[in-house]
Amino acid sequence: MSVPLSVLDLAPISAGSDARQALRNTIDLARNAERWGYHRYWIAEHHFVAVASSAPTTLLALIAAATESIRVGTAAVLLGHHTSAAVVEAFGTVDALHPGRLDLGLGRSGHRGDQLRSAGVPPVPNPDRRTEVREGVVIPPPFIPGQLLDTSRIAAGLEALHLPGAQPLPYSEQVQQIRDLLTGHYTGSDGVHLRAVPGEGADVQLWLFGSSGGESAQLAGELGLPFAANYHVSPGTIVETVQAYRAAFRPSDRYPRPYVVVSADVVVAEDDDTARHLASTYPHWVYSIRSGAGAAEYLDPATAPPLSDHQLRLVGDRVATQFVGSPATVAARLDALREFTGADELVITSVTHRHEDRLTSHRLLAREWGLNHVRAA
Repeated sequence: MSVPLSVLDLAPISAGSDARQALRNTIDLARNAERWGYHRYWIAEHHFVAVASSAPTTLLALIAAATESIRVGTAAVLLGHHTSAAVVEAFGTVDALHPGRLDLGLGRSGHRGDQLRSAGVPPVPNPDRRTEVREGVVIPPPFIPGQLLDTSRIAAGLEALHLPGAQPLPYSEQVQQIRDLLTGHYTGSDGVHLRAVPGEGADVQLWLFGSSGGESAQLAGELGLPFAANYHVSPGTIVETVQAYRAAFRPSDRYPRPYVVVSADVVVAEDDDTARHLASTYPHWVYSIRSGAGAAEYLDPATAPPLSDHQLRLVGDRVATQFVGSPATVAARLDALREFTGADELVITSVTHRHEDRLTSHRLLAREWGLNHVRAA
């Protein structure tokens, strides 16, 4: 295969396990991903749910210390929950000890509407669309915001993550603050110049992430930054997301042309039947998110109860767009996604109940993709 493959990890917690073990599993997977030839290892940010990636910058530092050469990053720091200075100083600290390996991924979140998008809800749904298969890629209708059954946890989470009375900055303004702090051009509203130490001059790659053709995609293009399009979160909007980024793109010193990473949810096993069995509780996990309860512990396929027809309909788009099967099956579908989107790189997330099966999924795909023979831009 012709493009690099990277890993997105949420440090999922399996039923019967705990956060401590999930974090140990993440370190183990990162070390193996480096050995198997994956290009990047990205950590998502989620709060108050059964995943252990609530402090991605801290976890990024631990992964960087446990590995040697793989790029490590955030996918993404949710800007509405952090000040620009805190983000830059944290990355500057890690970069000082592991220079030239960090990807500073930024996501647009912190307001209620943004939190809905992070649950897989695009901003402008089109209920008239039907599931299509375009050039071997499944494109379902966008998930409709009104389908979320309960948003009370989202509101409670925002309250816990923000200081009383604090309001997140507009996304584009905060992205610019971070760029200014990294380059040493930051000036406060009163004209005082401030330097982030550590942080200024840090050798980090700045990325923007998005699930629609809205502000994130357009801003990444206008700034000449690389962009990660979330097919695994919002598969129904992948076409407009990538198109919006490319249409807005202006060449920069580091990126003379657009650079797009597209995400995919995968489970790989030795054969299709085994992979389908391992992935059989993925609908339960997505339903826990879509119901408003937040990502639950990942269930054991051997003991999980069946979902109702209503529950399955609520997660149908995500199930239909999960890449499940043997190495050859999944690699062929991923290559179709690469071709269809024109992706310069793919990032895969793979969740199973047992850590050993997650390791196997990544190992088999790396071998089938021929990662040791792929060179990243």
